[in-house]
Amino acid sequence: MFGTALLAVCYLLGIVAGDALGTLIGVKANVGGVGFAMILLIASLHFVHKRGVMTAGTERGVTFWAALYIPVVVAMSATQNVVVAFKSGIVAVLGAAGSVVVCACMIAVINRIIERRGVDPAWQSAIPSAESD
Repeated sequence: MFGTALLAVCYLLGIVAGDALGTLIGVKANVGGVGFAMILLIASLHFVHKRGVMTAGTERGVTFWAALYIPVVVAMSATQNVVVAFKSGIVAVLGAAGSVVVCACMIAVINRIIERRGVDPAWQSAIPSAESD
């Protein structure tokens, strides 16, 4: 339940941010909303895990939704009108390219943070330990 709520909130905030960015740069389209939603989901997972709010079951559920989110987002992105974005001008193309660059940079930063800690907390609970045998 918590994973679904977290995913929904991140998606809605991402769509609002994408619509606001589109309006700001003068494009009648959602610019980067899906990318913003993904960044929000990753950041919120990190924040909630760091605060110790999640139980192991909730963490597995959130991890499931995070893994499922990417294929769902790809399917939703396919419905966006790319032709209209290109016809709107170079600003739309630059906005889309900029959001891709920002997402790539954020992923690199998050990966470095995880590498410094040694183990990805999302996978740590999924790996069976030798003590449980």
